[in-house]
Amino acid sequence: MVTRSYQHMLAEHLRHDTQMLFLCGPRQVGKTTLAHSVTELGYSTVYFSWDYDSHRKLILQGQQAIADHAGLDSLQTQKPVILFDELHKFTDWKNFLKGFYDLYKDEAHILVTGSARLDLFQRGGDSLMGRYFLYHIHPLSIAEILNTDLSDAEIRQPIAIDPEQFQALLKFGGFPEPYTKKNPRFSSRWQRLRWQQLFREDIRDSSRVQELKQLELLAELLTLQAGQLINYSNLATKVRVSSDTIRRWVNELSSFYFGFTIKPWSTNISRSLIKEPKFYVHDWSIITDIGARAENFIACHLLKATQCWTDRGLGTYELYFLRDKEKREVDFLVTRNQIPWFLVEVKSGENHSLSPALAYFQQQTQALHAFQVVIDKPFILQNCFTHHKPIQVPASTFLSQLV
Repeated sequence: MVTRSYQHMLAEHLRHDTQMLFLCGPRQVGKTTLAHSVTELGYSTVYFSWDYDSHRKLILQGQQAIADHAGLDSLQTQKPVILFDELHKFTDWKNFLKGFYDLYKDEAHILVTGSARLDLFQRGGDSLMGRYFLYHIHPLSIAEILNTDLSDAEIRQPIAIDPEQFQALLKFGGFPEPYTKKNPRFSSRWQRLRWQQLFREDIRDSSRVQELKQLELLAELLTLQAGQLINYSNLATKVRVSSDTIRRWVNELSSFYFGFTIKPWSTNISRSLIKEPKFYVHDWSIITDIGARAENFIACHLLKATQCWTDRGLGTYELYFLRDKEKREVDFLVTRNQIPWFLVEVKSGENHSLSPALAYFQQQTQALHAFQVVIDKPFILQNCFTHHKPIQVPASTFLSQLV
């Protein structure tokens, strides 16, 4: 098993918090494996998956049946961890969990995993607000490969990564199995199987979308256009549905962690382009264009960092992009507690001068840092975040300082 930095988050939560622990993220990112790893912390686990017939029957019998099966009415030396996997496929899952938590929060830790956004599912039932903490599980990143420890500091000191490891992550993606195998034939088969399971099992079983072939076509088009503004009307013409349907389907694809959208930042930006978001995929290895893959690679690292910092309670972090009506653009802006923190422009090679948009938008936003992150630039042992003027930095250095 690949050691994940999230194991420290789980340990911290189980030591200090009584709320349910929700792990959500893309299919095959390692959520279930991570959940079972709590046994390494000395906890016993009882596992229930909605996908298993016998487990599903127990869940449908109600909370008491689960408690009886887990032995929660018997004296135990330590609170066990009850694992519920893919429970969101149960239409009454929120009411079930609310009842189970209220009845047995003193007898067990409750850990819930799902390949759909558990925080967005609203299929009836009472609110779970205040009863759970949500943790977003992401693919492997440069910083996590180098060091799985977590500290209260947002930014780490830079650590060098072997160039072959860096290229392998860029080529095979950050999902644990294809990354560790580093085998093109396996990766190709794995990508195809994951795609089929996502669209022909997960979305089919848990979504109201009926036109799955057209949804798959939309996903293919969005992959080809990764990093570009979403043109809803253009996509509607190609997929042969309405623009409103495309909007709903983009949200559906995001809910099942096929990809994610980034909105434009407009506060204090003169002549800002308050328009459509950009779309990126969680598995950057399926993008064939080198430049688009590089940008998507950085987008995934930044999203992981912002969500991890937020999940851990360090503040509220968000990811945006910048663009105005003069077509000046910077790929990414990271905000901290709604205040611009740093800008990121992505370049594949070193043969690019510093983008003038970095200085322009840094002045507009008053962001503390402005980086032109270069994929092919060799590692430099310097802390990028000590610089405040726009500067070119190696991707390997910059990404090693995140999460």
